[in-house]
Amino acid sequence: MAAATGERSARAALDTVLDPELDEPITDLGFVRSLTVTPDGAVTVHLRLPTSFCSPNFAYLMASDAKDALTALPWTRRVVVRLDDHHDSDPINRGLAADAGYRGTFGAEAEKDLEALRLTFRRKAHTAAMERALTLLLRADPHLAEEDLYGVVLGDLPDTAATRALLRRRAALGLGVAPSDPVLVDEEGRRHPPGEIPLRLRFARAVRVSIDGNAHFCRGLLRTRYPESAADQSPRAAELPQEAMTVEAEENVS
Repeated sequence: MAAATGERSARAALDTVLDPELDEPITDLGFVRSLTVTPDGAVTVHLRLPTSFCSPNFAYLMASDAKDALTALPWTRRVVVRLDDHHDSDPINRGLAADAGYRGTFGAEAEKDLEALRLTFRRKAHTAAMERALTLLLRADPHLAEEDLYGVVLGDLPDTAATRALLRRRAALGLGVAPSDPVLVDEEGRRHPPGEIPLRLRFARAVRVSIDGNAHFCRGLLRTRYPESAADQSPRAAELPQEAMTVEAEENVS
């Protein structure tokens, strides 16, 4: 395989690796410092993070997911993923090289399995995606009230980036994605009672604003630490109309 073709394929695989807290691809965030592919199928990736003290479990999860995504490609023969400039770079890089897993890498310090952490952030990502899709629906139809959202099903949502993101988040949690499935549900797929809808939406909005705010902050930290990373960052998708963002900003100040 030509190196250029292999690099495109490898980068597409890395596009599927998400920062668990920010719910964005590590490629869009600028976390991929370098990517090298040789004709014989060897791939080397260097990752960088906004600070040297980013949570070790987040760092390991992203690096491990990157190695798994690249190893799954049919043409790769050797995959090396290295985390640069982190206070736990050495143990993480040794663990990745030995395929030791999270517990094998950190030993007694790894009190919880990474899957529990992954599930927590998948649930947060679903909550945020649900809020984005429903807020867009409310703003598109001034006659639609929050209480009306109880009867909204997936088939009622327009085919937008926000809807497609919601479907991906639901699938990741094992929730239904049929057109007849209700939109406003908790992480177990249970419907919220009509009287709780305003409160649930406010909570979901807080989760989404937190994720968006953290993503903006981390992007800025990365550019400060590595000025050259600005060229590698993709603009964050504006999934809410500007008017909605302005209204929210005013609500948060008041």
